[in-house]
Amino acid sequence: MNELLTSLFPTPARIQAWGDGFALDPATPLDAGPELTEVAGWLRGTLSPATGCHLPPGPGGIHLRIDPALPAEGYRLDIRPAGVDLHGGSAAGVFYGLQTLRQLLPPATLRRAGLADGPWTLPGGRIEDAPRFGWRGVMLDVARHFMPVADVLRLIDLIAFHKLNVLHLHLTDDQGWRIEVPGWPRLTTVGAWRPATMLGSRQHERYDARPHGGFYADDDLREIVAYAAARHVTVVPEVDMPGHMQAAIAAYPALGNGFAGAVRSSWGISPHVLNLGPGAVDFCLAVLDHLCDLFPSELIGIGGDECPADEWRDSPIAQARMRAEGLAGPERLQSWFTARLAGRLAARGRRVFGWDEILAGGAPPGAVIAAWRGAGPAAHAARAGHAVVSCPDTAVYLDYRQSDDPAEPTPVGTQLTLADVHAFDPIPPGLTPEQAGRILGGQANLWTEHMESARRVDYQAFPRLCAFAETVWGPAERDFATFSAGLPTHLRRLDALGVNYRPLTGPRPWDARPDAPGHPRTVSDRLAELREMTADLTQAPA
Repeated sequence: MNELLTSLFPTPARIQAWGDGFALDPATPLDAGPELTEVAGWLRGTLSPATGCHLPPGPGGIHLRIDPALPAEGYRLDIRPAGVDLHGGSAAGVFYGLQTLRQLLPPATLRRAGLADGPWTLPGGRIEDAPRFGWRGVMLDVARHFMPVADVLRLIDLIAFHKLNVLHLHLTDDQGWRIEVPGWPRLTTVGAWRPATMLGSRQHERYDARPHGGFYADDDLREIVAYAAARHVTVVPEVDMPGHMQAAIAAYPALGNGFAGAVRSSWGISPHVLNLGPGAVDFCLAVLDHLCDLFPSELIGIGGDECPADEWRDSPIAQARMRAEGLAGPERLQSWFTARLAGRLAARGRRVFGWDEILAGGAPPGAVIAAWRGAGPAAHAARAGHAVVSCPDTAVYLDYRQSDDPAEPTPVGTQLTLADVHAFDPIPPGLTPEQAGRILGGQANLWTEHMESARRVDYQAFPRLCAFAETVWGPAERDFATFSAGLPTHLRRLDALGVNYRPLTGPRPWDARPDAPGHPRTVSDRLAELREMTADLTQAPA
């Protein structure tokens, strides 16, 4: 079988090779229905720079159509000497079929300028394909290290190339606030900037002396959303609250419980949380309204993770809220608050998307749970009737170290190899078929405490993100040896796309970050920690 047919990622469900293929040249026409105008425009803009094939409208050549009999994101691709027929269950299905077509061409065709003359030959055969899960996500943390718009757009192209379809944007945290909110200008003049940045893991207490920050104007976010939508990627925004709010409180101290300081420079969890008084709640509702205005996603992320209740025990404002709402103690404040946010989002036709901590005390009906604290919370949430996105740190936190090699840049967390990611299954064991049906899919998370640039994000993400794509697109049964055999060819595609991936042979000398030391963890230590962290779920209503 042709080498390109055996190195498609994610691996298609069915591949049938046959005789001669199709030669793509500058005279090749593109025949697409009116409902595929945007997809056809994307293909022309993608293929023509390197190949010189501008794909003028006309019969023959490449033929694109929607076939409602196919799964919505599925496609059927037939390649013969007479032409290419691509049918998809929707425009998204056609788009994914075209991503496969791109991978069937030589890697040089993925570059942005012509490097060689054609014709470019597509191998003959039929490919039939459809994803296993509807949620195939990547979370990008732009709060810890701000990523300019151009870099975000580039990442969207890369995840779409691997048939991933959700970009979860973590827009705020203790270390930075990245969006404008009308009427709250200090969020970006103050909250978007920190005075210094911690170098390496927090245990080492090292800092640079350079301010860091940035934020997205409304038009920046509209551009990101539109660019992603054209590539069938949904952008799900997240503003983390009521914890992880030190940047907002630094800008507006009245939101907090007496803290009057700067945006947090160190990593870890800040003790400074919202006071949940009337002013703080109104602020959060205004933030949600603005997110709804900017992002068409049905789901709006409200965070809800890692919120210490210590300040609420001594805060007069928090105590007044507990009395007014008849709450038994400060540990009940967060579930009350989450319910308020859920009500506001429901009034806007949206739903809450929150980390699995919101299960404690009972998550609102209709909430979608991002289950991150190991595999247990995904199972708990599914049994409780919630829709779930599986993103356990034990399998898909791509900031975690990739080997025990001391040259790995800022090695943190448990070791998470390419094979470990490839072995991930979003559905935890022990669920009934009905409960398993509540698992929407999986998500790989890119927390950027130790990723100061797009180059570093590339290194941590790839090729592990290629393996992750296999886990959420293809069947539960996968063979790592087969995946590994096709990976060198795929890496040539990443070379052509300019991706600074981690070599299969290990880190290069210049990848190391001796100025930013890490803090590796053992799997046994992390599992013990997770058991303690998720003890709250044993009291959560099911």
